[in-house]
Amino acid sequence: MNLPETVAVIDFETTGSSPGQGARATEIAAVLVHQGQIVGRFQSLMNAGVWVSPFITHLTGITNAMVQAAPPARTVMLEVMRFTRGLPLVAHNAAFDRGFWRAEAALAGCDSDPAHDFACTLLLGRRLYPHATNHKLGTLATMHRLPDSGRAHRALADAQTTAHLLLQMQQDVVAQYGQQMETAVVTHALLMAMQRAPRGQFASCLARRLAQSTAQPET
Repeated sequence: MNLPETVAVIDFETTGSSPGQGARATEIAAVLVHQGQIVGRFQSLMNAGVWVSPFITHLTGITNAMVQAAPPARTVMLEVMRFTRGLPLVAHNAAFDRGFWRAEAALAGCDSDPAHDFACTLLLGRRLYPHATNHKLGTLATMHRLPDSGRAHRALADAQTTAHLLLQMQQDVVAQYGQQMETAVVTHALLMAMQRAPRGQFASCLARRLAQSTAQPET
């Protein structure tokens, strides 16, 4: 299986469910994946000047004291945008992370990077593993016996688990739908097409796209 590109797997911890409701990020991690391996990591708490509720502290372990001692959110976003410049992005439940990514980047005055389009391992999981009990990150990690990356609901641990899940998915795409084609390219663009494919047409759509990538592999 050919995996030519580098992608960045993103995870946020936040004070709530939506930046539209005033929630802000408290932590971000980005894990770089290239040729089947994790090749880089970025993680930082971030201080957006907001209060962390007891519920969020219980869920994540992130306290108000930790956030108050963290670098300013703008500084962190500028750093992570540099770290991921030019790379397509992946997240589990990407709609959540994409919302905070765009909101925090805008507040930091970061220029939009056209490469920063999100593939979603939650949507991909629903299509690749329809018989899973559910498609939460922890459930899929347990199902595939992925490496233990540490406490759930911390950004780096969740980003690393999502990265391992992504690699598992790329392997399973070729094994299940690519007829063991050694030159099949499971690109970010293919992942995006997969997550948008109607469930009833998923197998035929994927086989067609894999055949195209095999005929004209990316370099």
